[in-house]
Amino acid sequence: MYKLLKQEGTARRGEFHTVHGTVQTPAFMNVGTSAAIKGGISSYDLKELKCQVELCNTYHLHLRPGDEKIKALGGLHKFMGWDGPILTDSGGFQVFSLASLRKIEEIGVKFQSHIDGKRIFMGPEESMQIQSNLGSTIAMAFDECIENPATREYTQKSINRTVRWLVRCKKEMERLNSLPDTINPNQLLFGINQGSTFKDLRIEHMKQIAELDLDGYAIGGLAVGETAEEMYETIEAVEPYMPKDKIRYLMGVGTPVNIIEAVYRGVDLFDCVMPSRNARHGHIFTWSGIININNAKYELDDAPLDSHCDCPVCQRHSRAYIRHLFKANEMLGMRLAVQHNLYFYNTLMEKIRAALDEGTFSQFREEMIPILGKRI
Repeated sequence: MYKLLKQEGTARRGEFHTVHGTVQTPAFMNVGTSAAIKGGISSYDLKELKCQVELCNTYHLHLRPGDEKIKALGGLHKFMGWDGPILTDSGGFQVFSLASLRKIEEIGVKFQSHIDGKRIFMGPEESMQIQSNLGSTIAMAFDECIENPATREYTQKSINRTVRWLVRCKKEMERLNSLPDTINPNQLLFGINQGSTFKDLRIEHMKQIAELDLDGYAIGGLAVGETAEEMYETIEAVEPYMPKDKIRYLMGVGTPVNIIEAVYRGVDLFDCVMPSRNARHGHIFTWSGIININNAKYELDDAPLDSHCDCPVCQRHSRAYIRHLFKANEMLGMRLAVQHNLYFYNTLMEKIRAALDEGTFSQFREEMIPILGKRI
């Protein structure tokens, strides 16, 4: 469970205790969508890259290899060789973003697989059953990720339905956790706040889900097209209504600057494909700003990706070598870039925690924001 250790303004320094280990927060969750981080990174690499929590995707693992197969193989931890906490998202976001021809009903959502067009149904109970089969540490409630922009009328209907779905998720998880063959009978459930960019609807929804006394609370439906300012304003509006004794998670966010700003506004957990996805295109995060390793100016550059970084890649390889790998379409280029970016993100979280421990987070924020968002 969540333990608040220290606070600076709204920013929180804490610990999150789970059956698979303790997470020091604020923390970044490394995204291993199909039980692997894209770019050739194994669960064993993640230890060296200072990862605390891995995030896997319910929708993708349900489609292949199939959650029942993973259960038969001993659950997700055993399947992928990771012994730390795993968070599985509910599949809701993918149902709404990837699936074609979806139809939302009170019972759940009918949709077609983005892989082979197969007809599938997923509702609150199905999402909980899949996540129970996976045996993750944290299961996310099944919700509707509302598109931005959305009308007020549609948003109101959607959040009302999401509350009803959440009640069903909680009931089904209690049932699953009591079964004798459940892989993780201590699986935790997080609820998700929605409401598009309507602040009053966000607050109303947060109050409703807070009453259900869940293990943690997430803010969903952001970083999907609204401005950064709108995102920060939404967090500020919702934060006072989020239970203080529960962990808080901002879903799918974001850039290093987004993360610092959201920590400043009271968020504890983050996830985003950005460090790995950007790395695979040669976009490298450094303590001086963002570089594109494909640029010709790095052709004869024998410096590491970042002279202020002590990751395994920066200790061993030059910019010139990694640029060559990208130009030669060698898989190793992507792997090294992903390793560096994940290490950078996890080190950023370490620095944030250290600043909160020392009471210097406001100063850290002022110093780092102009640097980390800069393209070199």
